Amino acid sequence: MRAVTWHGRRDVRVDTVPDPKIEAPDDVVVEITSTGICGSDLHLYEVLGPFLDEGDILGHEPMGRVVEVGPEVTKLSVGDRVVIPFNVSCGTCWMCGHGLYSQCETTQVHEYGTGASLFGYTKLYGQVPGGQAENMRVPFGNTLPIAVPDGPSDDRFVYLSDVLPTSWQAVRYADVVPGGTLLVLGLGPIGDMCTRVARHLGATQVVGADLVPERLERAAARGTTVVDLNSLDGELGDAVRDLTGGRGADAVIDAVGMEAHGSPVGKLAQQVTGMLPDALAAKLMTTVGTDRLGALHSAIDAVRRGGTISLSGVYGGMADPMPMLTMFDKQIQLRMGQANVHRWVPEILPLLTEGDPLGVDDFATHRLPLESASDAYATFQEKGDGMVKTLLMPTRDGV
Repeated sequence: MRAVTWHGRRDVRVDTVPDPKIEAPDDVVVEITSTGICGSDLHLYEVLGPFLDEGDILGHEPMGRVVEVGPEVTKLSVGDRVVIPFNVSCGTCWMCGHGLYSQCETTQVHEYGTGASLFGYTKLYGQVPGGQAENMRVPFGNTLPIAVPDGPSDDRFVYLSDVLPTSWQAVRYADVVPGGTLLVLGLGPIGDMCTRVARHLGATQVVGADLVPERLERAAARGTTVVDLNSLDGELGDAVRDLTGGRGADAVIDAVGMEAHGSPVGKLAQQVTGMLPDALAAKLMTTVGTDRLGALHSAIDAVRRGGTISLSGVYGGMADPMPMLTMFDKQIQLRMGQANVHRWVPEILPLLTEGDPLGVDDFATHRLPLESASDAYATFQEKGDGMVKTLLMPTRDGV
C-alpha cells in the first residue's frame, strides 16, 4: 500500500509499504477514505525527529471503512464506516472507565513515562503506524473505532478523530459561563474550531488572536472578534482588557503550543535540537526546556484574576520556566492534556447527524490526493496558499 512516511527533518514522502494485517483477535483493518494533516504533525516534520525512525507511518486523523475483522470482533462488520480516534485506548481499563482515555493504562508507554499511545506519533507515544495511508490496522476493534452512518461526506465525521474532541475538551476545560468572554490564542484548525464550539456552548464574546490574515478572516466571518498580532500597539493583554472593561478574559485557550512566536532563545533551542544526533537531541528535549512560551505567557497576562487557562497546544520541553508568582497571585486555574476522544463523542456526534452547527462541511481549505502529502506538509508548515486544514484522500470514496 501507499503511506506517508518520515525520512528526516522536513522530509516526508509517500512510499510503498507492507499492507497491515490482523495481529490480535480484536484487531480490524480499515481502508482509509480521508485523513487529516494536524498542526502537531508539523512537530514531527520539524523538531521531534529524535523520537522517529526512518519509514515511520504518520497521521492520526483518519476515517474509512472496515475491510477485515479479527475473530473476536463483534461490534463491527466488514463495510462499516468508522472514524479512528487519535489516542489508542482500550476502553476497558480504570482510566478509560473514568473518561481519561488519553491516559489508557493498557497502552501507556512506560519506557518514556507517557500516557496512552497515539497513532503515527513517535516513540514517545508507542510508535504505532499512523493513518496517512491507504489502510491501517486498528486495535481494540470492539471499543476504539467510532461507527458513523452512511450518507454525508467524510467531512461531516472525520474531525471526530481529533479536531472536534480536542476543541470540545479545550472549551469545556476553559469553563466559560454563558455571558462570559473567551480568548483563543492561535486560529489554526484547533483554535478556529474552539471559537465555534465556544459560541455553540454559550460564550457571549469570543476573541481570537493570530498573525495569519487568512486565519483571521476565516474566524471573523463566523462572528469571532479577531486581534491581528501584527498590528497590535502594545501587549495583547492590554487589547483584551480594553474589550472586557479592564478585567481580562474569563478564560483563555492556548491553541498554539510550541509553535508560538516568542523567545529567540527558545527558537534557537529547537533549531539546535534538530541538528544534534538523535541520542543527544532526545536528552536535550526531555531534560531541558525547548519550547517558545510566548503564547502561554500572553495567556497568563490576558486572563482575568480567578480565570482559567486551557492548554490544547502541544508543548514538548521538560524544564520550561513558568511565572509561578504571577499565576498564584492571579489565582489562575490551569487545565490541559491530550483530548479524551471517547469522553466527548456522545456530546458531539448528535451535532454531526442533525445539521451542521459547527460548520464542518466546509472546514477543510484543501482536499488533496495522498500522493500530494509531501507538498502539503511543506505548504502547511509555511502557512502558504491559505492552508488552514488539509484532508488527504487515499481513495476516491472520501471526496
